[in-house]
Amino acid sequence: MIQQTELAGSFTLPGTSMTVNRMGYGAMQLAGPQVFGPPRDTNAAIAVLREAIKSGVNHIDTSDYYGPHVTNQIIKQALHPYPDDLVIVTKVGARRGSDKSWIPAFSRQELIDAVHDNLRNLGLDALDVVNLRVGGVMAPAEGSIEEPLTVLNELKEQGLIRHLGLSNVTPRQLAQAQTITEIVCIQNLYNVAHRNDDAFIDELAAQGIAYVPFFPLGGFTPLQSATLNAAATSLQATPMQVALAWLLQRSPNMLLIPGTSSVEHLRENLQAATLQIPPEVLAELDSIGGDSPA
Repeated sequence: MIQQTELAGSFTLPGTSMTVNRMGYGAMQLAGPQVFGPPRDTNAAIAVLREAIKSGVNHIDTSDYYGPHVTNQIIKQALHPYPDDLVIVTKVGARRGSDKSWIPAFSRQELIDAVHDNLRNLGLDALDVVNLRVGGVMAPAEGSIEEPLTVLNELKEQGLIRHLGLSNVTPRQLAQAQTITEIVCIQNLYNVAHRNDDAFIDELAAQGIAYVPFFPLGGFTPLQSATLNAAATSLQATPMQVALAWLLQRSPNMLLIPGTSSVEHLRENLQAATLQIPPEVLAELDSIGGDSPA
């Protein structure tokens, strides 16, 4: 269900009473360098979160392996007790090594521990949405996700998780997941230059499932960047604002979670929700995706 609001309309996650503004906030950058350890300025991180909420954001994306633990602890410090309409989406499927590495964590105990870490550090009795993050570093990899998703579904049945989503997955993995539990959102790599998920997004829109793209400016070639920059100049906007606005206009089930550790940059990102890209500029931007790898 789509409604127009200040932040580019809203979207209700399927089978839930959770309605979020389509422009949200991703908390990854609240941790220290390489998403490890505390930020240089915790007060600044708190200010960003409070400004996001004040500006109408009611969808925050996080994970307890950011930091680890740091980002969720800052969210709790800044916003707890949480606004009634705030939806916090977290993810599991990895843990951090002492060398700042990202280590897959899909065993039953690792998943249970991850959910309890999120609950404790966010100060919650139940998590709104938990995404199971699978695949490679930047792209999905086919393979069964039945075992880890079954564990998360058991935690959902125990009342520790309200709803489940998937991250870095293929349409086939979604189909398998839907034989186990309802899936309310998909979080994959997608932007104006990398559009492998075009058909997938349309399928999800038909099912009423949210699509949450990560890396909205990731992996552009110089030529693609030049096209985006020219579009931004013509619209008197920044390239990031144009990339975000293009995503919002791409499909009504698209939810955005741009991250930043700066209040000024946050405000700039949120302004993209009011940017309307005219058809001729949209056509120029759509041509960027023609160079996307299959």
